[in-house]
Amino acid sequence: MPTIDVNGAKIVYRRSGAGEPVVLLHSSTGSSTQWKALFEDLQRDFLVLAPDLYGYGESDGWPGTWPLTLADEAAIVEALARTCDRPIHLIGHSYGGAVALKAAIRGKVALRSLCLIEPVAFHVLDNSDPWGDQYLNPVREVADFVRSALIRGNPDTAMCRFVDFWSGAGTWDSLPPKQREKVAAVAPKVPLDFGAAMAETLTLKDICTLGVPSLLMCGTVSPPATRRIVSLLDLALGRSRLNVVSGAGHMLPLTHAEPVNRAIVEHLQRHRAVVRLAA
Repeated sequence: MPTIDVNGAKIVYRRSGAGEPVVLLHSSTGSSTQWKALFEDLQRDFLVLAPDLYGYGESDGWPGTWPLTLADEAAIVEALARTCDRPIHLIGHSYGGAVALKAAIRGKVALRSLCLIEPVAFHVLDNSDPWGDQYLNPVREVADFVRSALIRGNPDTAMCRFVDFWSGAGTWDSLPPKQREKVAAVAPKVPLDFGAAMAETLTLKDICTLGVPSLLMCGTVSPPATRRIVSLLDLALGRSRLNVVSGAGHMLPLTHAEPVNRAIVEHLQRHRAVVRLAA
């Protein structure tokens, strides 16, 4: 797979197809393989690029001597966009959604459209919502637990709490042993992700400046924090459409791939550049 250098780290990404570029950003503990089915669907009509974010998949870990920020992760999007010759469609899920939102606000990437699937943009709650703490406190507890468990040398314990919080009690125990090993292996990156998302300073006022057509997606049984974030973003983004997937939780791109991918394809087709044929 091709690679790019970002902040001194080797970032591996998948690239296939031709046409308007679409960049796909995965969730924490995941990788570009999260998008396998969507990637195959889109490459017939679009140029699709899906990176492994720092510390995931085949990419290098975060090399910086300073705390990781969403801007650092957004630099990956910016580097990929420079390999394209036209505006990109940007899609992100969970942590990848928070990175996508940051990249959109930074304004260093020309965007055709934006799709955010339950972005963990905790800063929206922290900086803009008077009831933010009631949604954020359970997230903070999980972040603290994960950090403490890793310090004690217990990645499995850390990831059990993390996975069960986002996907429901008992999910970790239901995973095959090899999958649990794979998730535990990338556990050290998770506190960096939490830190980057929690430390961001963007507010809803900042987000209101985005004029790009946007699709927002969430599940009906997802954690209250991400459902609240999506509802606030829907109010802030002037050109947004909201798609709520019945019965889905936070990992809806995996558990409910068919309706999620269908909605994304419709969104992309709706916002493709208009091609005017010469008379």
